[in-house]
Amino acid sequence: MYKLLEKIDSPQDLRKLSRGKLAEVCKELRDYMVECCSVNPGHLGASLGAVELIVALHYIYNTPQDKIVFDVGHQAYAHKILTGRRELFRKNRMRDGISGFPKMDESPYDAFGAGHSSTSISAALGYAEAAKITGAAYKSVAVIGDGALTGGLAWEGLNNAGSSKADILVVLNDNDISIDGNLGGLHNYLLKVTTSQTYNRVKRGIWNRLGEGRLRDWIQRRVTDTKANLVRSSGGALFEALGFRYFGPLDGNDIGQMVSVLSRIKDLHGPRILHIHTKKGAGYAPAEEDPTTWHAPGKFDAATGTRIKTVNAPDRYQDIFGKVLVELGRKDCRVVGVTPAMASGCGMNRFQDAFPDRFFDVGIEEGHAVTFSAGLAAAGLRPFCNIYSSFSQRAYDNIIHDVALQNLPVTICLDRAGLVGEDGATHTGAFDMAAYRSIPGAIISAPRNELELRRLMYTALEYPGGPFFIRYPRGAAEGVEWEKAEPQTFPIGKGEKLMDGKGVAVLAIGPVANRALEAARRHKTDYWVGPAVYDMRFLKPLDPDIMDEVSGYKAILTVEDGCLKGGLYGAVSEYFAAMPDAPVIKGVGIPDRFVVQDTQKSQREECGLDAESLLDLLREMMKNV
Repeated sequence: MYKLLEKIDSPQDLRKLSRGKLAEVCKELRDYMVECCSVNPGHLGASLGAVELIVALHYIYNTPQDKIVFDVGHQAYAHKILTGRRELFRKNRMRDGISGFPKMDESPYDAFGAGHSSTSISAALGYAEAAKITGAAYKSVAVIGDGALTGGLAWEGLNNAGSSKADILVVLNDNDISIDGNLGGLHNYLLKVTTSQTYNRVKRGIWNRLGEGRLRDWIQRRVTDTKANLVRSSGGALFEALGFRYFGPLDGNDIGQMVSVLSRIKDLHGPRILHIHTKKGAGYAPAEEDPTTWHAPGKFDAATGTRIKTVNAPDRYQDIFGKVLVELGRKDCRVVGVTPAMASGCGMNRFQDAFPDRFFDVGIEEGHAVTFSAGLAAAGLRPFCNIYSSFSQRAYDNIIHDVALQNLPVTICLDRAGLVGEDGATHTGAFDMAAYRSIPGAIISAPRNELELRRLMYTALEYPGGPFFIRYPRGAAEGVEWEKAEPQTFPIGKGEKLMDGKGVAVLAIGPVANRALEAARRHKTDYWVGPAVYDMRFLKPLDPDIMDEVSGYKAILTVEDGCLKGGLYGAVSEYFAAMPDAPVIKGVGIPDRFVVQDTQKSQREECGLDAESLLDLLREMMKNV
């Protein structure tokens, strides 16, 4: 079935093929990705569109000596398959398989790890400058998509690279909306001329003979102005102004053209940018027709494209967030929604449909999303800014400087908090509670279920000022009926006692409180006595009544779906640190290491956050007290 692909165990094998065979390699790569991802879901659409680009890069460049740095990594599946991981790709995003993203300790072909957006140019520039310092002969290539180019870090990298004169190639993989239309015959002529070895050899010769001086500067300005005018409609003028030589745009799904152009510009020197257009989902009709859905479609029938949906699953937290935000938008015209390119992922597309004038997708710009929300709040609006927990790390200064310091009412909803499953360490929302707990005036909350998520969102709307965090996990909620309940608010900093007990007090926050309660009830059933269980609900401020009450217990167990250091365990330990005869405090949470890709269920078991593991720990603690 895969006559060529099954013989490619490395890019060296790929380079043995004639150029005429590469189109068939691309077809087999697409078929293989569709086959594997239909039963083991992943980020399919972008990788389908980037097949020709990746084949051409590995065909022309001497990898792994030459460095190809991917942005995010959603488009890198063909790269993984061609670099000795073909069979392992069947276990993509599994614990005993490979990461869904480039990972340096996984393969020498993964020149730089990725998972978050807009890092590739900066990292590739680091490689390029290191080559100059060390005298190494490798080439440095950054592959970045048009979506990632919205991130500020990408432009910081471009600005630095353009002024550095480093030997770096940036490939802009534009798979969404063109910067502008193709120039037709003129475009093809310019592309052919500007990448011609003869043209560039003659240009270098003339430049060398002219030497530095006014005449050369004047000619350079005239050439730049003329070229800029000619390629302006393709977006080249901006990159030329930053100090790059611009090539393109060209059809990135034309393997012949990709190989030809890369071979021509590979040995040119200085900062270069190659602008290509690709089609997201290329080669698989369902993905081409609906690229948003097929970015990460879940399981599907490879032959028909029919997606396989889970039957009778509870609503996901992201969907509940979207529905409640629409409720709040109808209740209060000041409510606005802000997201950094995650409208469908976080459920805010519902708010977009209902209130398009009050919805803002700012692109992959987490820091801007927060400061923009602060500006909206300063003008009297009530922004709900939804950012994935791990992505919010990029906005730390904005949260402190622009929201907290000015006491502005911005609700920051942290989707994908805690363990995220197959996306692995780059996306795990482990650090938000520990990071934001130190911010003066911050409110940090986590709902135990979907009903509490709704109530916390109503509470946040009425909070007068300062950042109000609501964190909740990826995936299905608890199955609690919430839509028919009358909307209510919570007193700030007020938790809830879920179960009476003796000897040990369990302090939990977020949905893991349900697992803790289950473990405590099972202990009581088995031994006629069990621990007391509290849902803290708020990490900051801690409920003073609960803290006073549990001070009389022999031992306290904290349970949280966040890093153990600095979160709930840290807060409770600090509270009792100065007290004489304080309870013994133990904590369960995400340990002090990065948790690799796996199912959420398996990750919870690994971290001791499942009911069975908590029951074992409670048996030991109850026995000791």
